[in-house]
Amino acid sequence: MQNIVIKEVISPSELKTFVYLSEKLHENRPNWVPPIYADEWIFFDHKKNPAYEVADTILFLAYINNQPVGKIMGIIHREYNELQQIKEARFFHLDSIENIEVVKLLIDAIQSWAKAQQMETLVGPFGFSEKDPQGFQIEGFEYLPVIATATNPPYLPQFLETLGFDKLTDCVVYKIDIPAEIPPFYQRIFDRAQRNPKIKLLNFTSKKELKPYVVPIFRLVNETYKDLLGFVPLSEAEMQKIAKAYLPILDPDFVKIIVDEKNEPIAFVVGLPDMSKGLKKARGRLFPFGFIHILLDARNNKQLDLLLGAVKPNYRGLGLTTLLGVSMIQAAQKRKMEFMDTHLILETNHTMRGEAEKLNGKVYKKYRIFQKAIL
Repeated sequence: MQNIVIKEVISPSELKTFVYLSEKLHENRPNWVPPIYADEWIFFDHKKNPAYEVADTILFLAYINNQPVGKIMGIIHREYNELQQIKEARFFHLDSIENIEVVKLLIDAIQSWAKAQQMETLVGPFGFSEKDPQGFQIEGFEYLPVIATATNPPYLPQFLETLGFDKLTDCVVYKIDIPAEIPPFYQRIFDRAQRNPKIKLLNFTSKKELKPYVVPIFRLVNETYKDLLGFVPLSEAEMQKIAKAYLPILDPDFVKIIVDEKNEPIAFVVGLPDMSKGLKKARGRLFPFGFIHILLDARNNKQLDLLLGAVKPNYRGLGLTTLLGVSMIQAAQKRKMEFMDTHLILETNHTMRGEAEKLNGKVYKKYRIFQKAIL
């Protein structure tokens, strides 16, 4: 029997091992896509990531013969638990060689830590918020993962089920073929919505034009995402941080915002040309030349990834979703793109699923968030 040692991550060198371990475990797996490591280092930096102010965390590494073979992060989000009146711990960044005993011992370490703090349930994979990659992929492994989604091997969710975890919820991803022409029923709704004198659809040609709207759309996120699993309202500081981080990579062609008579955002959608192949070539590193691979992939890619969107509650039912959708399709047509990835949609979000299915979207990936009582 192999001697598996679980050790808490304490030193900077151990943190470096933690951050890059998945690359060593999976870089030869065809459909593994690395993260952008510059973002990963910000995620783990207590000074740069404000989430650490409202959450307790712990990191563990698993070793066999002094070689790292697995990792896991534990999170107790104090603010979320207080808002929801629950005692929940989360696990995140779980990865391992194909060895269920390694996974079991990593989970046991998180459960012991969480139990000592009187937590009652363990949920995951789930990060600080729904903006982090959620769940483990359970279907669609033949397709490349997109940015901000899990890129796990199939055996990890299977191990969790064997270890007694149950499904908390699933998220689905639709593939939507970009039509050569806008369907007539959508075009009629689009034309009617555009004639509404109280709203205006904004299209952007530069990041300079877009910049003033980035923080306001995050305020709209706070208003519209409040009932989503794991959502905690963004502080103004977090909004500024996210805006600064993501403005450089936004493509103005694929940001659509609808404003009211006061020029306040009431609906928006954000997409990006897929960059998964570029990330693989860059090995997740932007410098010295990685960003070139990423930019070239984004410029030539035929897939558009939808990342974020929202409609203000009292403006729903007015055709704004169609207004955004059609304008996004038109932008994709101009760039000669062939299909869209909707990103993760909760399986119970029938409104969003209905919009995807109106465009003949098909579910082609599925992700699962697991739960287990802490005994």
